[in-house]
Amino acid sequence: MTRSVYVTGIDRGDGRQVIELGVMELLTRHVDRVGVFRPLLHADGGPDRLFDLLRARYRLSQPAETVYGITYTEAAALQAEKGTDELVSQLVERFHRVAREYEFVLVLGTDFAGTNLPAEINLNARLANEFGASVIPVVGGQNQDADSVRAEVHNAYAAYYALGCDITAMVVNRIAPADREAVAGPLSAKLPVPCYTLPEDGSLSAPTVQQIVHTLGAEVLLGDAAGLARDARDFVFGGAMLPTFLNALTDGCMVITPGDRADLIIGALAAHSASAPPIAGVLLTLDERPGPDIMALASRLAPGTPVVSVPGQSFPTAGELFRLEGKLNAASPRKAETALGLFERHVDTAALTRSISLARSSRVTPMMFEHDLIERSRAQRRRVVLPEGTEERVLRAADVLLRRDVCDLTLLGEEDVIRKRAAELGVQLGDAHLIDPQTSPLRERFAEIYAQARAHKGVGYELAYDVVADVSYFGTLMVQEGLADGMVSGAVHSTAATIRPAFEIIKTAPGAQIVSSVFFMCLADRVLVYGDCAVNPDPDAEQLADIAIQSAATAAQFGVEPRIAMLSYSTGTSGSGADVDKVRKATEIIRERRPDLAVEGPIQYDAAVDSSVAATKLPDSEVAGQATVLVFPDLNTGNNTYKAVQRSAGAVAVGPVLQGLRKPVNDLSRGALVQDIVNTVSITAIQAQTIPATNQEATA
Repeated sequence: MTRSVYVTGIDRGDGRQVIELGVMELLTRHVDRVGVFRPLLHADGGPDRLFDLLRARYRLSQPAETVYGITYTEAAALQAEKGTDELVSQLVERFHRVAREYEFVLVLGTDFAGTNLPAEINLNARLANEFGASVIPVVGGQNQDADSVRAEVHNAYAAYYALGCDITAMVVNRIAPADREAVAGPLSAKLPVPCYTLPEDGSLSAPTVQQIVHTLGAEVLLGDAAGLARDARDFVFGGAMLPTFLNALTDGCMVITPGDRADLIIGALAAHSASAPPIAGVLLTLDERPGPDIMALASRLAPGTPVVSVPGQSFPTAGELFRLEGKLNAASPRKAETALGLFERHVDTAALTRSISLARSSRVTPMMFEHDLIERSRAQRRRVVLPEGTEERVLRAADVLLRRDVCDLTLLGEEDVIRKRAAELGVQLGDAHLIDPQTSPLRERFAEIYAQARAHKGVGYELAYDVVADVSYFGTLMVQEGLADGMVSGAVHSTAATIRPAFEIIKTAPGAQIVSSVFFMCLADRVLVYGDCAVNPDPDAEQLADIAIQSAATAAQFGVEPRIAMLSYSTGTSGSGADVDKVRKATEIIRERRPDLAVEGPIQYDAAVDSSVAATKLPDSEVAGQATVLVFPDLNTGNNTYKAVQRSAGAVAVGPVLQGLRKPVNDLSRGALVQDIVNTVSITAIQAQTIPATNQEATA
């Protein structure tokens, strides 16, 4: 039977979309096929921003027309003409059309905004009961004191309980941060179900520049897509002289000034260029436009920063701006990351998962695997150093990691350059630690360490002083010295530039003969581990056995039960030759060294993963047909195979993940996407969880 959870409220303005997004995140971690149902929608024909976000973020294939029941207007007319029973009956029928197609359904309750429905709480409760859904009521705490919020929560619980609902948890959202503890403690003590309390986060309610442009009908004079996606976290109105005006600027503010104040326009953009402070953009009023010389200077000062124009005066424009509030939608993915970070920091997701009875699916989809990486890396927080601190993809990945509270980050590079680039991209670096290897006091300490470690190669202090200023060497030494738990690089550096310092400084782990790599190949319904596809060109039998044992350990660390297939062009005893003999010998070595591991080899790829082929070629094997760790005989075979599967089968390839080092360092493909970097940093943080966390603070 399809299960469902119904997220509802008691009034408008509760920011319930944050909770709905967070619950969807939990569902997709555990369930392969999740549906969405919104019983009632408004008839204005506007887009359903939340569903568009869910569809884009979670790759939902559900047709939009199946998501909705009927409009509020139709519901009010039907209820007035034929009664509530008929209304509920029709909505139940539409719900079951969705439920038949999915394992779990997230139901989005009514929004209490101009619905013209009497007793709306009663209707939500009735629908939840008829759907067989557990209920999560959300109470908004914005602009209320602690006593009022506690009273509303108790009343909401009593109302839904009296109406027969199976209440999973209560949620208080948008409460003043200072009041959170005064609300959370008493409610947790007195309510019979968990109560989670989320503070107001100003970045969620801040409109984007694009939203301002759309609402005001503004004309964009300058600015790119990244600039228009920035949050306007404050509004500063220009009227004073330039020195006073500059002192009034705040981080992420939108400057509103008459279009003839060229001094304020250039001053604001110059401040942004110097990150003193970075602004969201400039809004010109009175339909005045600066001349071409001023606009040309503006574009050079702060490329990508929006400058937009409206015909109205500053005062009525201000009235419209102060009524604007940010929205979660597919066009603002950073807000979604912030919302999820907020939800996951203040909700016991493991307990909520148990409460809504989510059993993990036997299938593991790419999204489930990626979700699991985030969840596990957050569980034991570690610090990861990113040497390529000025690279756009790295900065965007850092933004995601920090918003999701995945790990602590150190970015290397000139601090002013990093901050300026982040400001141009609209990226918030939050608590990220920025270090410039060229000027850091650590450089002298690292030079001494490196010179001592490489003295046998004739490296003296002067040469070491130059070497350790390289970001890859500096980052590696941070890991070696316990100032970071792991390192991820390679977005713009070669594999050799990334891993050579690790070979020289960190060296191999006890028991590991060589450093090797694996890719996690996320297929539609399972995760396979491929090794070695990135490091060792032609390993001998001993090295191949070591790669297989390391790969099995890595697989187990990330929740993949290791069943090792030692791949060859021959299965069993059907072939001979030097290449087959190498694989056969490697298999024997594994069985001698690790008799606890399930291993088969030599074996062909089809016999390793296809049970019907395995039944013919190796019917008595415990690995054939169900292998999870596939070890290739050489780099040529492995690298080509992983890329063929990635491109032809649509698999998500996560890696390469290095193994065999004493501390985790991982390489990126130079074509890595932002999500690839997020995944690799998460993996690095998880690898570091087997090593004691850093207990030193790096000094910039």
